[in-house]
Amino acid sequence: MREPLTAQPPISRKGFLTLTGRYAAIGAMSGLAIQSSKDAFAQAPLKATSPPARVPAKPEDPIVLEKWKSEYDQQSAPTPTPLPPDQRVGYAVVGLGHLSLEEILPALGMCKKSKLAALVSGSPEKMKKVAAQYGVKTESCYSYETYDQLKENKEVDVIYIVLPNGLHKEYVVRGAKAGKHILCEKPMANTAEECKEMIAACNKANVKLMIAYRIQYQPHNRKLREILQKKEFGPVKVVEASNCQSTANPDHWRHKLKLAGGGVLPDIGLYCLNTTRFILGEEPTEVFAYQYSTPGNPLFTEVEEFVSWQMRFSNGIIANCTTHYNVHESRRYRVLCEKGWLNMDRAYAYKGQDLSSAKADGRLELHQNIGMAEVNQFATEMDHFSDCVINNKKPFTPGEEGLQDHIIMEAIYKSAREGKPVKINSTQTNAALHGPEPELG
Repeated sequence: MREPLTAQPPISRKGFLTLTGRYAAIGAMSGLAIQSSKDAFAQAPLKATSPPARVPAKPEDPIVLEKWKSEYDQQSAPTPTPLPPDQRVGYAVVGLGHLSLEEILPALGMCKKSKLAALVSGSPEKMKKVAAQYGVKTESCYSYETYDQLKENKEVDVIYIVLPNGLHKEYVVRGAKAGKHILCEKPMANTAEECKEMIAACNKANVKLMIAYRIQYQPHNRKLREILQKKEFGPVKVVEASNCQSTANPDHWRHKLKLAGGGVLPDIGLYCLNTTRFILGEEPTEVFAYQYSTPGNPLFTEVEEFVSWQMRFSNGIIANCTTHYNVHESRRYRVLCEKGWLNMDRAYAYKGQDLSSAKADGRLELHQNIGMAEVNQFATEMDHFSDCVINNKKPFTPGEEGLQDHIIMEAIYKSAREGKPVKINSTQTNAALHGPEPELG
């Protein structure tokens, strides 16, 4: 048994004062010790030191800093490795519309191997303002009439064509004759025949030609392609792809047949077509299509509003594609495989790609989101082309890749007109249409 608690005798007033005095003395001594420590810390000078790092000799290799993240968090990308400005490839941007002002010019400031060297525009007032904003010299600003004088500008290595589709062929051919490498926005031209002329002109001038298929350099889409190549979800059976948006200006060049070459199909439907070919690494053998435009809508007096088509591949895969110019924005595709599916939301957008997957595990349905760091898609594609120029390599998306899309789009239009399937008359494999795989940071 525990002994009962006994009451403590009461402490006298003298004893209390003695005891509290001791505690006060201890507290004061502790305070002095703490203050002394603070004073010593305050007097110690702060010295700037650089954190430990490994600095490789090669300029293209990143500086490796000391590790600070645990392996349980997503790891950071390598530190950027920009080339010195005088070693970067100089670009002349032709056309100062939405894409150039909103995306391409800002992206050049984020590039590692590329830089802005010249501007070409039909608006002197607009070009003067843009040149001042980006530090472009007055003598490096050209009109469409003086465009050929780019030949004399030693700071320009590449001409980036960002004009309406119907003008691509003329300015690619003229740029090639000026001896400059060419990066051309998609779609490559208005027709497959124009594409062939552009390829021939660049070959004759011994300059490189790349089509700006930014999706093929975008990390999420490349990751999905890698997963399909490894057959992690088994063989692919079906692809469902859709790229839609709402347009509003009937006077815009996209709604003029001669400038655009078509309507929704070559503008945004092309993403469904090209990305499907890219992720599968296969070429379609047959297409079957339908198109429609709302009667009386002034937006669609010259070009089509809606196209839906199906692509058949030799290995049995079917791709169902839809593109529309008069619905709320939606950009996505889903790949249905034997053992699960992969889904990409905002697939064709400039940013915000969302890659997810699902598969069964016994009685469980496992869903996964694959998070990846954002990159600037325009900077990435330009730096790839610059790397090809510096190291004399064939671009991953050369003119032949753009030509193939036009061959297929012409078959889609023919099928929609005739109401029956159309065979694709192309014998080239998907791999033969590409250059070496890009080395992306």
